[in-house]
Amino acid sequence: MAMRSWRRGTKEMDMILGPFADAHLAAMGPDDLDLLDRLLWENDQDLLPWVLGQVAAPDSYGDLIAKIGRFARNRLQP
Repeated sequence: MAMRSWRRGTKEMDMILGPFADAHLAAMGPDDLDLLDRLLWENDQDLLPWVLGQVAAPDSYGDLIAKIGRFARNRLQP
């Protein structure tokens, strides 16, 4: 999953999902890993607006997308 997180269709999602995977994969439980696996099959054109909060994510991904978004924003803080 780490490789799939870093090798997305867009550079923006590489830079969001790659570091998130590096930081969280080892500590994720089976259910969270299954959810992340399903999320990684989604198109980047859908994922980016979800993470940026431009479009509401499907309910099944809501908590995970929020966690990814928080991680990305915190990572970019000076």
